[in-house]
Amino acid sequence: MSDSSRDSAEGAGWRAPEPGDYRRLVPAQGRKLSWLDPRTLWLARNGMLASWFGDPTGRTRSRWVAQQAAAGAPADKVIRRPDPDRFAFLVAGDTGEGGEPQYAVVPGLLRVGQDTQFMIIASDVIYPVGATDDYADKFFRPYQDYPAPIYAVPGNHDWYENLDGFMRVFCDDAPPLPPAPRSRPLTRAWLRDRLWHRPGPADEAAFAQARKLRSASAQLSVQPGPYWAIDAGPIRIVGIDTGLLGTVDAEQGAWLREVSRDPRPKILITGRPLYVNGEQRPCPIEGGGTVDEIVRDPAHRYVAAIGGDIHNYQRYPLRVDGDRTVQYIVAGGGGAFTHATHTIPPVHGDGLTEDDFRCYPLRGDSLAFYSRIYARRTRLRRFFTLTEAEAAAVVAERLGDRPARTPGTPALVTRRTRLVAALLGTGRRPGRAARFHLPLRKLYTGLLSPSCATHTPPFFKSFLRIDVTPDALRLRCHAATGNLAQELDPPVEDEVTIPLT
Repeated sequence: MSDSSRDSAEGAGWRAPEPGDYRRLVPAQGRKLSWLDPRTLWLARNGMLASWFGDPTGRTRSRWVAQQAAAGAPADKVIRRPDPDRFAFLVAGDTGEGGEPQYAVVPGLLRVGQDTQFMIIASDVIYPVGATDDYADKFFRPYQDYPAPIYAVPGNHDWYENLDGFMRVFCDDAPPLPPAPRSRPLTRAWLRDRLWHRPGPADEAAFAQARKLRSASAQLSVQPGPYWAIDAGPIRIVGIDTGLLGTVDAEQGAWLREVSRDPRPKILITGRPLYVNGEQRPCPIEGGGTVDEIVRDPAHRYVAAIGGDIHNYQRYPLRVDGDRTVQYIVAGGGGAFTHATHTIPPVHGDGLTEDDFRCYPLRGDSLAFYSRIYARRTRLRRFFTLTEAEAAAVVAERLGDRPARTPGTPALVTRRTRLVAALLGTGRRPGRAARFHLPLRKLYTGLLSPSCATHTPPFFKSFLRIDVTPDALRLRCHAATGNLAQELDPPVEDEVTIPLT
C-alpha cells in the first residue's frame, strides 16, 4: 500500500516526479469554470434569491415527486437491490466541475471501485447550475467506464435550474415540470420570480449522444425522485434532498421518519453535512424537528451520516446515546475546488477531541496549498509561500497539537510563517484572537476557497469505498492527488470499521 499524507510529504503529492495519466481524459474546454467570473455568479443567483425572497424548493420538489408517482415510481421511494450480504459501494461528493481535479479522481476511483456494486454521488453533480448540457463532460464522460449503476442526491447547484437536468438523468428521463402558478404581483415571491434563473433549451442531439457513454445494461439505474432509500444486503441507505438552503420540506420529512423506522442499520446520504468544521448543522425540517434528531434516535439505527457540499473530507465519531456512536462524515472531495481544512478550529466539545477527528487534506497541507495559490495570485511569492514542513509546524503550534504527519526534518516557526498562517485563516486554540477566526473561516468557505481552484497537482481530492458485511461496515477514504503514484495505488487517508450489531 502506498504512503498516505499522514506518512510522508510525497504521500501527500508534494514533490511528485510524474503527473498522472488522467490528463488524457480531460475534454478540450473553451472556457474553464471560474467562480470569479461575474457570468458564473449571475447564473448561480438562485440561492441568494431564495435566501432573500423565500425558498420555493419545497413546492417544486413536491411537484417533481407527484409527477414521478403519477409515472409509476414506488410510493415508498425504496430501491430494492439484489445485493448479497457482503458487497461494496462508492461515495463521491461534489463531483461535477468538469476540469482537471474531477478527472484526476477517475483513474483511482475506477481501480478501487472495479468490484463495487454501485456508486452514489452526494451533492452537486453538476456545476455551476446543473444544466442538462453540462452532463456530457461532467458526468457521462468521466464515469463512462464505471461498470455499475450511479445514484445521486442533488446539491444546491443542481437546483439552480429547478432540477431539470438531474431528473432527466437519474429519474428515467423525467419530463420538465409544467409552469408553476404565477405569484401575486408586487410581492416578494413575484420579485423573486422575475429575477429567477430558469433552464434554457437543451441540445437534445448532444445529450442523446452523451447518454450512450453510460448505456450498458449493468450501468443503468432509475431512482424514484430526488430523495430515496436503497435496500442493499443487510443495510438501508437513505438519501435526502436538502435543496437550495439546506432544509427539508414537511412532505420529505414525513417520508424520512417513515423509512427510518425500518429495523435495518442505516447510512444517511445528504446534500449538506450534519456536522462540519467542528459544528453541528442539524438540518431543519419544515413544521418542526431536524434531520439530526432522526439520525440520533436509537430506534432508527443510523450508524453514519455522510454529506457533501464542503469540498474536503472530515470525520467526527460522535457518541449520541451512551455507547452508541454515529460517524458524521463530510465527503465533498470528488472533483470541485478544495475547501480549506486549515481553517477548522481545534476539535473539542460534543465529547470529541483532536485525537478523534480526521480530515483530508491535513491542515498543514491545506495551508501550504493555499499559501502557494496566494503567492501566485499576489506575486508575493517570497512572503506567502510556505513549504509543507513550515505549514505543518505553524499549524501544530496554533492548535497546540502534535504534527499530523510523521515528523521529518523539523521546520522553524518564524514571525513570517505565523503572519501568513493568520492571514490565511488558520484555526487556533481559544484565546484573545479567536474572535477573529469565525469571520475569517466564513470568508474562506464562502468566497476565497472557490476563487482558489487550481489545475496543477496536488489536488487533494478524495472518494469513499464502503465494504459491507452482516456485522460491520469498513469505510475508507482514498486520496486522488493528480500524481501518477497515487493514481496507480490510491492511498488510504482514513479508515474506520463501524459495527452493525
